[in-house]
Amino acid sequence: MAKPNYEYAKRQRDIAKKQKKEAKRQMKAEAKQLSAQEAESPQSPEDEKTVS
Repeated sequence: MAKPNYEYAKRQRDIAKKQKKEAKRQMKAEAKQLSAQEAESPQSPEDEKTVS
């Protein structure tokens, strides 16, 4: 019977962890960029009329 290759399994877990972490980092960066764009854009004239 063959021995389990623990080093290979660990390497695969590490790779999966890095991919998940990178995906999470990208999502946070996109959300931050989107919120920054919304903050920079001025209100439309229609919104200003309804506030008055």
